[in-house]
Amino acid sequence: MANFKGKTVIVQDWRSINNFQITKLGIAMRRISLIILTGILIVLTFNCKAKVNLKTEEGFIDVQGGRIWYSVTGEGTKIPIVMLHGGPGFPSYYLNPLMMLSEERPIVTYDQLGCGRSDRITDTTLMTIDNYVEQLKQLLSALKIKEFYLYGHSWGTILGLDYYLKYQKGIKALILASPCINVRLWSNDADTLISTLPDSIQFFIKQNMKNIKLDSIKMKEAIDYYYNSFYTRKQPFSADIDSAHSQLGVNVYEYMWGKEEFSASGTLKDYDRTGDLNKIKVPTLYITGEFDAARPNTVKYYQSLTPNSKFIMIRNAGHQTMHDNPEENIEAIHTFLNNLQ
Repeated sequence: MANFKGKTVIVQDWRSINNFQITKLGIAMRRISLIILTGILIVLTFNCKAKVNLKTEEGFIDVQGGRIWYSVTGEGTKIPIVMLHGGPGFPSYYLNPLMMLSEERPIVTYDQLGCGRSDRITDTTLMTIDNYVEQLKQLLSALKIKEFYLYGHSWGTILGLDYYLKYQKGIKALILASPCINVRLWSNDADTLISTLPDSIQFFIKQNMKNIKLDSIKMKEAIDYYYNSFYTRKQPFSADIDSAHSQLGVNVYEYMWGKEEFSASGTLKDYDRTGDLNKIKVPTLYITGEFDAARPNTVKYYQSLTPNSKFIMIRNAGHQTMHDNPEENIEAIHTFLNNLQ
């Protein structure tokens, strides 16, 4: 005890005070450390949960109606690109030139049910956009892909858009190549392109559109002229293009689209998603060829309706931009994705 200005004050031993303070400090520090550690674990879990270490492989998965073939090219934890081929029923062989992108990230391709290396089908109830959307969902689930860039070419842009509008989670960006977003506009563009051809070619194509049977050799020559002008301009066809043609799901194509590209008569004939393009919330790249059946002016129109989107035209290319000018096509995708990081 001590007397301080007439008041008695009890003074504890300084060692007791120091030990008590040290004990409180130790408890506080342990609590802080625990909080920090918990925070680090949460951050690490959040940052890593979407990353999957995909490895180069190929195989099959079961879906409604049969099995679909898939392939993973390239490895690593960088966000993969999932690719949707055209058609419907034109298998993924022709996308092979884009596998150069696998030097940076995994590339996932597959043949949709009814064509290529996947099971063939005859049940038309399976030949629907919704069914193909669900096949893609099952593929992503089987490969445990949580985040990805979605690339669609031609009919693949229809499939890609409908997938995005139903299942947006995990899609970091869209690449819509040679898109068909409004079939009426596609048909109008075909009419415009046909009008630029020699009169003799126009005559036979128009007779074909009316189902009028004329000289079969000249008819084939006219139709080939159209495709060689606006689809695959580089001749002769590559082995990839030949394989895609030889394993085309003809019944799927004709049921959903029709007999020829320039005239839609199947279940997709009234398809139109232009009114939904403003719902896209991820960065989007539109690609088309200089001489594409998906005409640059129409693709620019789609791009104008899409927030946070870019447009690029591949020079000297038709619909098969990845064959007619692969270097420029790959560079466009490469630049777009790298600018997102």
